Amino acid sequence: MARPDITVMGAGVFGLSIAWAATLRGVKVRVIESREIGAGSSGGPVGSLSPHVPEAWNAKKAFQLESLLMAESWWAAVAKASNLPTGYGRTGRLQPLADARAVDIANARHQTAQTLWRGLADWQVIPTTNAQWQPQSPSGFMVQDTLTARLNPVQALAALAAAITSKGGEIIIGNAQPEGPTIWATGTAGLYDLSEALTQPAGSGVKGQALLLRHDAQNEPQLFVDGLHIVPHANGTVAIGSTSESTWTDPQATDTQLDALHQKAILACPALANAPVITCWAGLRPRAKSRAPMLGAWPDRPGHFIANGGFKIGFGMAPKVAEVMADLVLDGHDTIPPEFHVNASLKH
Repeated sequence: MARPDITVMGAGVFGLSIAWAATLRGVKVRVIESREIGAGSSGGPVGSLSPHVPEAWNAKKAFQLESLLMAESWWAAVAKASNLPTGYGRTGRLQPLADARAVDIANARHQTAQTLWRGLADWQVIPTTNAQWQPQSPSGFMVQDTLTARLNPVQALAALAAAITSKGGEIIIGNAQPEGPTIWATGTAGLYDLSEALTQPAGSGVKGQALLLRHDAQNEPQLFVDGLHIVPHANGTVAIGSTSESTWTDPQATDTQLDALHQKAILACPALANAPVITCWAGLRPRAKSRAPMLGAWPDRPGHFIANGGFKIGFGMAPKVAEVMADLVLDGHDTIPPEFHVNASLKH
């Protein structure tokens, strides 16, 4: 490729999604990744595209809703261009309710969901049944939402990379110097680099551990039980995740915390009791100071931009992040929520 119009540093879900959005606008894009596609937290197996609760509405929740609603057509375009599966499916989610008070709160949220989700998805309380694929629920009731979707992270990243190159984009694995306007989507390492460059904390990495089981529940909804995600994928696997660890010795080592996660998943859904473990994963997830995505111009570095902080919600936020970053870098049109701007994030 001749000199690119823009460079994207990092081939995680934010970097590749931004590169894809720019490619669709006729721009020559070069992606530079120092290690491998999905080397950071985007390489984990979970792939839950799930919303926050429909209440206490704010810019982050509104942005996330827009991204989740556009995800189906957005990922379908990636699959078509790449001729590869992404594993996307809007299969919904079940959440057990602990007691009568939790049931009352969940029923109230049904009303707010009707308004905040604009009738495009539902949140309702339903009774448990004897179905095999259901969470254990002390109250006998659970929440069912129809907004939650799933994506296979490994497949989705491979499809994004193939879609980009199919349209003339370039992906370099190794060390190379950026040219032209440059978007830094370098995850946890990028947050530490930014902290050093600005001489103030920009965020940090939080270790997570997850595992993948061989169990075919591909048409079943996700389960969310006491902070635990159980995500059936289209390829006959189920992802379980994840831990959140602020201290660690080896960020890529799995340990007994993952064993506890596995047992917790089996207690929540006994159908997984005999499912063999295929993959164990550990890695650092980038958490900005604000806990929201950090997007926009790099302070005091003209022509450089930041797309980081996709902590736990990176795949769900990626389609909308890609579009607003393309708007900013290519057109100078800033549609990023003020709360996500880099300077605002640094003030938290």
